[in-house]
Amino acid sequence: MKRELPQDPMMRELIDLARKHQMSRRVALAGIGGTAAALSLASCAPAEEGLTPATDVSDSEPVLVWHNWPAYMDEDDDGNYPTLDRFQEQTGISVDYRLEIDDNDTWYAKVKDQLELGADIGADIACPTGWMASRLQNLGYLQTFDNANMPNKVANLAPSYLGSAEDPDRIYSIPWQAGFAGIGYNKQAYRDATGKDAPGSIADLWAAELKGRVGLLSEMRDTIGLVLMAQGIDITSADSLTEDAFMAALDVIKQQIDAGQIYNVRGNSYLDDLSTGNIIASTAWSGDITVINYEAGTDDEPEPFGFIFPDSGATLWADVFVTPMGATHKKNAETLINYYYDPVNAAELALWVNYITPVVGAQAAAAEMDPELAENQLIFPNADTLAQSKAFRSLTGQEEQRFASAWQNLLLGA
Repeated sequence: MKRELPQDPMMRELIDLARKHQMSRRVALAGIGGTAAALSLASCAPAEEGLTPATDVSDSEPVLVWHNWPAYMDEDDDGNYPTLDRFQEQTGISVDYRLEIDDNDTWYAKVKDQLELGADIGADIACPTGWMASRLQNLGYLQTFDNANMPNKVANLAPSYLGSAEDPDRIYSIPWQAGFAGIGYNKQAYRDATGKDAPGSIADLWAAELKGRVGLLSEMRDTIGLVLMAQGIDITSADSLTEDAFMAALDVIKQQIDAGQIYNVRGNSYLDDLSTGNIIASTAWSGDITVINYEAGTDDEPEPFGFIFPDSGATLWADVFVTPMGATHKKNAETLINYYYDPVNAAELALWVNYITPVVGAQAAAAEMDPELAENQLIFPNADTLAQSKAFRSLTGQEEQRFASAWQNLLLGA
């Protein structure tokens, strides 16, 4: 019997593309932030007068500051970034690449005051998750990109990213990478503690043998989404993912925190806890485990860490390029985006970070570089893999405030 396509239009498009053996792509999450100030800001409309983009001085200043997440750039043994170094050599644009985003909310808390004023946040380009980019766009904090400076984006952006109600032509937020959230774990430590080779479900994180050795991602939609899916909730459906369902999943996590099962709830820095042995298992992002294996692997054990989809499925997300109103090097940022939308550059990056690339043609280029990795389902997922994942549904403004407030209250007490 043929499986029906999901109701979510983006997921339908993704799986339809995969069935046709085209490049697959995914959804940006919809969401909200952390502090009370952030919640208040998210609920208000843009200033009536609007903000004015800063004067672009790219032609006279070949520089660029980029805010990004850890473990999100190809890296060699000496700590250099090969694709980024090549961009600088080819264009003459000097890039100050800063690992400033550990968590969407903590990053936003650092820059929101400047954003509100239309001032320089200290970055010409940043890569928050799609739901955060949507908030920034709705508040009038983002400049629009000029497609004339990005012919590769126009030619190679996977069609499934176009046509959204908020940004149909992708001129405010342009996809950088996408990925899955599931369970990451230390293989040997997990075997020693439980006698099993690997976890298989979210419930396995609550095993008594792992007490005090479990981590959770602070991204609400990933951690809560995984728990909801384990409870049989369809996180793409408003009929299934209700406020009652959300609060019930929150209660499950609170019980585990109160019982001492959870070591901590963190952003990207959860990798530190895995690598140091503070935790044995955690909700985790797919490509991160490849990076930590690269750093910690040995000849005897090249992959000491594992990543799995829970039996109830994984969550799906995307991070995107944005340029704030106060940025003064937008054209340089567009030159950077154009560079990473070249299929060869996109493939080289994707094969290292192990996240899903939004660039059509990258899989064919990857097959020339590494045929085995070009079939890796965490980088180039097919329809069956995508069908095992779901994107957290869009929330109304009231839901965003209630859900995020409840989540932040939980984190404050964790």
